[in-house]
Amino acid sequence: MKLALQYLSDTSGKTLAVQLPFTDWEKLLNKLSKYEQALQLKSDLIEAYKQATILKNSKGQKQTLKEFLNEI
Repeated sequence: MKLALQYLSDTSGKTLAVQLPFTDWEKLLNKLSKYEQALQLKSDLIEAYKQATILKNSKGQKQTLKEFLNEI
């Protein structure tokens, strides 16, 4: 994604801010949202895998997927 950026700097040349067109800003926000959703999905899958491993290694009565879904 090519962005048309403008940099604002003080008299000593230190960059203070960056400006970009509003449409580019909206595209960046959309892309960020998709990355956040993907990261959340990855996190949820890792947690589900950990829980499944714990359940697999546990002793005692286990609940079937059908029984679990019927409880919901």
